[in-house]
Amino acid sequence: MYKYRKGELMSEKFLKIEEPNYVHTLLGDYDENIKLIQRHYNVNILCRGEDLKISGNEADVSLAFAAIDILLEKIKNRSSISEQEIRYVFSMVDEGAYHEMKNISNDTVCITSAGKNVKAKTLGQQKYIDAIKSNTIVFGVGPAGTGKTYLAVAMAVKAMRAHEVSKIILTRPAVEAGEKLGFLPGDLQEKVDPYLKPLYDSLFEMFGAETFARHLEKGSIEVAPLAYMRGRTLDDAFIILDEAQNTTREQIKMFLTRLGFNSKIVVTGDVTQIDLPDKKKSGLIEATKVLKNIEGIEIIKFSDVDVIRHKLVQDIIKAYEKYNSERKDSDA
Repeated sequence: MYKYRKGELMSEKFLKIEEPNYVHTLLGDYDENIKLIQRHYNVNILCRGEDLKISGNEADVSLAFAAIDILLEKIKNRSSISEQEIRYVFSMVDEGAYHEMKNISNDTVCITSAGKNVKAKTLGQQKYIDAIKSNTIVFGVGPAGTGKTYLAVAMAVKAMRAHEVSKIILTRPAVEAGEKLGFLPGDLQEKVDPYLKPLYDSLFEMFGAETFARHLEKGSIEVAPLAYMRGRTLDDAFIILDEAQNTTREQIKMFLTRLGFNSKIVVTGDVTQIDLPDKKKSGLIEATKVLKNIEGIEIIKFSDVDVIRHKLVQDIIKAYEKYNSERKDSDA
């Protein structure tokens, strides 16, 4: 709780919550969300019905008010809000990005088979969605947990449902097996399926079991290793290349030149998780340098603040970034 210190400029701000059902979501179970806000901004928050009073140091009260205002926008049409989302709002408000956060669209990208609304949760995700809407080729580059693949699949499903494309193609390099899959049991599809499972999972969630199986059977959804793309021209399709950091320069060039008429390509990858053999350079790193100034191609770079998994995932990413930076400095 806030304790007054002599000489501080005290302030109070009042906020009326427009919908009674928003109150519980904002407060959280056992008021855990409000306690989190109080601790972060060192303010007192009093709730009476739909009326909130925030008191404390003037600067802290202003920041807490801004954070609550954004959280209430996010709460609309939702029954819960995660601690990770709250902490993300804190980080954006503390960096002075209040107005940018207010402009995050509340539009639903896609509705899953279970009725879940897929929406942008971070500024990085909003820029990514906007880029996919307005460009033919988009690169989504950043750490794990930022929603790169999931949102790309959601946009692909949206495009198919709107009859903007007739086919969804998802692919990734099977680098862990060096593209040499002969030692694994089963036929070729059974050999590569373990590497494609994350893509299957996202499509399964969006479409549901029956619809997904039907699309797969008639060929309107294709999930295949990158090697299958060679020699093809991909028309009227939404194509996603996942784990692109594990492509060679030749592979990613081959893939990008498969683009056909009325098609869209999204390339995702994390350049900190390259599994290529030594001496082979990542095609993703080169492609983002070579293609950065071409009209119709946009490169979106996510950071650790866009991570929407457990808070520890963000902490792990930061710890490794710090470690690698210190190791480079010591090697210099």
